[in-house]
Amino acid sequence: MNMENIQIKAVTIEDIDKLQEIGIQTFAETFSETNTQDNMKRYLDENFCVEKLAAELNNKDSLFYFAMFETRVIGYLKLNFGASQTELKDNTAVEIERIYVLKGFHGKNIGQILYQKAIQVAAEKNAGYVWLGVWENNKRAIRFYKKNGFVEFSKHIFRLGNDEQTDIMMKLQLKENGEMSNFNQAVEKPVV
Repeated sequence: MNMENIQIKAVTIEDIDKLQEIGIQTFAETFSETNTQDNMKRYLDENFCVEKLAAELNNKDSLFYFAMFETRVIGYLKLNFGASQTELKDNTAVEIERIYVLKGFHGKNIGQILYQKAIQVAAEKNAGYVWLGVWENNKRAIRFYKKNGFVEFSKHIFRLGNDEQTDIMMKLQLKENGEMSNFNQAVEKPVV
């Protein structure tokens, strides 16, 4: 697969069925083995129903992007700003709520391409930092974010069905003293 064949496309309300499909499939691929079937079903039903996705797509403070290979959606990114952030609600920050890639495309730098889109949007929004929460047992994702310069700053509880799980909160400073400190480094990191 040639990376030039990967396109990043802004998701619109017309794409809601594709968003629901990629959201359910990638979340299930990532977490089904380590969670009960009941908790997975409850989480997927609540968080990927058409009504919830439509509200998120219509929210001016949230953006979604697809990673496309030819005509196929193979991953997606969700960003939140201001009051739409799941926690901090900091107007100087951007939250990466989701970066998910189909399992069959892991190791092909699709996550890195989506991540670079997130950093580009954060720079356009003049954000001071980017933050996210990642499940403490998702070692692959934690390694990915650390490789990209994120550092731990706190923890919070994430509810999956009736299971309370611990997320590590991580952030990447983009600005120090009004300067874009890590932006060029973050965007120009070699794709490994």
